[in-house]
Amino acid sequence: DVSAYIPTNVISITDGQIFLETELFYKGIRPAINVGLSVSRVGSAAQTKAMKQVSGKMKLELAQYREVAAFAQFGSDLDAATQSLLNRGVRLTELLKQGQYVPMAIEEQVCVIYAGVRGHLDKLDPSKITKFEQAFLQHLRGQHKDILESVRSKNEITPETDTKLKEIVQNFVGSFKA
Repeated sequence: DVSAYIPTNVISITDGQIFLETELFYKGIRPAINVGLSVSRVGSAAQTKAMKQVSGKMKLELAQYREVAAFAQFGSDLDAATQSLLNRGVRLTELLKQGQYVPMAIEEQVCVIYAGVRGHLDKLDPSKITKFEQAFLQHLRGQHKDILESVRSKNEITPETDTKLKEIVQNFVGSFKA
């Protein structure tokens, strides 16, 4: 928790601070935000309920991933939990990469993040995540507009939508060929 190191008067006049890292930028991670050091006073109050539902653990998982990844390069004997954290972190990082001038609707963000944080992409090759995301969004826009509309209009993932989205993601991941 870095917020203790930032003077209160600095935090009180801002809505938070985003720490950008050159190293992340050069690795192709854009936006190059260090989620472990960034601080938000507004936090999830600015998010829709649907986004809160899918991204609740993502910040923690990404911060843990970056911390563990730095140490993992020195040792090869990793337990299953650490390996799982590293695998998920790599995929979430790939999933969050965004091209310049490529905005994404909130309902599409929610569906894509859902696939990542629920573990549906854990066995997918990280180099295929971007292609998966593009193909999955085309699939949703073409054949499952009702799911996108439900997330957009209700601003949450209802139990019914959750069940449908889980089935859609599982079927799509199972048939996805990059």
